[in-house]
Amino acid sequence: MKGSKHVRKLTTLVLAFMIVLTGCAESGSGGGNGAGNLADKVENLPAGIAEKDPVKLMVVRKIGGDDHTAQFLAGAKQEGEALGFKVDTFSANGDSAKFHDAIAQAIDSDYDGFIISHGDDPASVQDVKKITDKGIPVVTFDSEIGDIAGVTQTSQDDEQLAKLALDKLVEEQGPEANIVYLWVDGFPPMVRRNAVYQETLKNNPGIKELERFGVASNQTSLETQNAVSAILTKYPKGELDAIFATWDAFAIGAARALEEAGRTEVKIYGIDVSNADLELIQKQDSPWVATAAVDPKTIGAINVRLLAKKIAGEETPATVNLEPVLIERSGLAGATEAVNMVNLADIIPSWGTSTEFEEDWMKALKEAGGK
Repeated sequence: MKGSKHVRKLTTLVLAFMIVLTGCAESGSGGGNGAGNLADKVENLPAGIAEKDPVKLMVVRKIGGDDHTAQFLAGAKQEGEALGFKVDTFSANGDSAKFHDAIAQAIDSDYDGFIISHGDDPASVQDVKKITDKGIPVVTFDSEIGDIAGVTQTSQDDEQLAKLALDKLVEEQGPEANIVYLWVDGFPPMVRRNAVYQETLKNNPGIKELERFGVASNQTSLETQNAVSAILTKYPKGELDAIFATWDAFAIGAARALEEAGRTEVKIYGIDVSNADLELIQKQDSPWVATAAVDPKTIGAINVRLLAKKIAGEETPATVNLEPVLIERSGLAGATEAVNMVNLADIIPSWGTSTEFEEDWMKALKEAGGK
């Protein structure tokens, strides 16, 4: 009896081992659900993509808690999954320790590529170097990492963002406007936007900056609202013309303060946009009259395409600046329904429709996957 039990156990182990071997063989021949399976359906699929089953991407963003972050991450995930990739995302909500810890943990996992967003300190440089030293490609967004070979650094065209908003401010308020400046130092995009602001002041010496405020926290809008409310008590009607907000979190707080104080004669010219922003801009008598922006979902999608090209072994540029547009309250007024981040394309045809860096094999992968 004991001998027969041992025989049955041995037989069971052998069968289990054979099943594992069979499963491995099927996976290796493209029997999985990822890109390896699609290689049989897509002609000229790059070998770097075909050999992964599926391609696994990690997106780590330092800032968070805002609609821009949510849409950026959604754009990356949507584009990656449309290609048949597996995409994991993480937002540290401004916590540097959590940001770097998430990257450290992900480095030890089996990701095929990384997107790093808003890495802005020396530790971010070391993080990216550790990833690339392992032969894993990296694309960054709005990060300050210096020149690391093989890394593509993407950003919104911050100079153009600032110029679009400031040119509109000068056009509408005149070259002698009294303004409040909402800005915070320490972030690469803010540094670039500030350079354009300083140039605008130089070219329009009649513009007077009455006050400035800026803080980056998980309560930026509330703190900005309180600060602007206090500023308004110092400058009665006729003494303040406009506010230049270098971040939509600033603009949101400023708009709320102006509405509560009944001071909507003061106009806001901002940067960035989200569904929440569009809702505020379209409110009756809203003081927020213009904002310059790039579609955050498109930013996420383009970062994924660039990373996919790297995994495929294709050439990618060292830097990519994403072109913004100016969204004006007056342009939204004629819409037959509330304008959001989706139907904004009905008013601005170029919104959310970029095919930049979308290769034929990517289109074929999407078609094969029914996306």
